[in-house]
Amino acid sequence: MAVVIETTLGDITVDLYLDQRPVTCLNFLKLCKMKYYNFNLFHTIRSGFIAQTGDPSGEGSGGQSVWGILEGPEKRFFSGEKRPKIRHSGAGLLSMVCTDDMMVGSQFFLTLAPDLDSLDGTHCVIGEVTEGHEVLTKLNEVICDESHRPYRDVRITHTVVLEDPFNDPPGLRAPSRSPSPNPERLKGGRIAPDEDIDETQGKSAAEIQEMIEEKEAKARATILEIVGDLPDADIAPPENVLFVCKLNPVTTDEDLEIIFSRFGKIVSCEVIRDKKS
Repeated sequence: MAVVIETTLGDITVDLYLDQRPVTCLNFLKLCKMKYYNFNLFHTIRSGFIAQTGDPSGEGSGGQSVWGILEGPEKRFFSGEKRPKIRHSGAGLLSMVCTDDMMVGSQFFLTLAPDLDSLDGTHCVIGEVTEGHEVLTKLNEVICDESHRPYRDVRITHTVVLEDPFNDPPGLRAPSRSPSPNPERLKGGRIAPDEDIDETQGKSAAEIQEMIEEKEAKARATILEIVGDLPDADIAPPENVLFVCKLNPVTTDEDLEIIFSRFGKIVSCEVIRDKKS
């Protein structure tokens, strides 16, 4: 059984482990059906580890199970399945966040690397990504602060339940359409996904020109790396070297010394040659 999770970075299709995790999968499916996850932030992204979401407040301490929504706060959490044991062995696993005593609410995370043994036995794996692995790559590249919160918002925009074998709990009513975002929920973010960032704001003309020149130099270096003239776009000469360039094979040490002597005293001048030149 599959669910499509649409995000601001792209869409992910997840196959759920219904046979191994029936109760926890039911909770997740019904929350998706209720559009509970719509506009939730990925409030914590740790590159090479996990991307966590599922808390409508965006703070990482909220959220509740489908039974908590329908029956009251005393049912905020429920006991997740502990057997059979499913390891966090690969990237792209969907795992429900558990409390210390394996109680599950609504928060979940996607693994961004294999062999995350430290998560085994403390959180509940319920599915795996089957399509949209490029979104995992993008999540790994998101820039975050020291508390692993993204500077630019990454959100779930919509969830689509492709197949649901479970009966709805009493009182559950799925919306006829996706609800509009709650202003309070959107207020908890930082830079909106579609917001343009003005990198020149507050900079002087000289600083803007310097920034443009740096970007142009980086672009040229990247092109040289692509065509094979540089081993790496970020390569740099030692601090005591003025610059490095590719010379005509007939250029001699004396030629360079004559050219540069008009700018000052030349301590040494040497053309470094490879076997071909």
